[in-house]
Amino acid sequence: MKKVTEGITISVETFFQPDYSNPMGNEFMFAYRITIENDNVFPIKLLRRHWYVVDSNGVKREIEGEGVVGMQPIIAAGERYQYVSGCNLRTEMGKMYGTYLMENLMTKRVFEVKIPEFQMIAPLKMN
Repeated sequence: MKKVTEGITISVETFFQPDYSNPMGNEFMFAYRITIENDNVFPIKLLRRHWYVVDSNGVKREIEGEGVVGMQPIIAAGERYQYVSGCNLRTEMGKMYGTYLMENLMTKRVFEVKIPEFQMIAPLKMN
């Protein structure tokens, strides 16, 4: 999954985590790797994240807060930043999407960058 907003490319990869999941207890753990590429001529700072997590049974959660994985990274022009985080679902399938709040460090303008919707599917559901 990939999405470009205002010169910022967000890419997502997901990984099912069987060692941290308990299908009998309706606990499915996923990891996701986000790559943020700054294709602008100015540095940016990631200020906040706002996620929507939706289980396949329709239950929707919102997660909002400062930065990502405890950091507010600064991404120089032409550079990229990558991090890995996790999400637990109550069903074997679900999806996430959302936005990052970024700041142009040259002009101090704050703007929103869309995170593409991505699916999380436990392998046992794929056959």
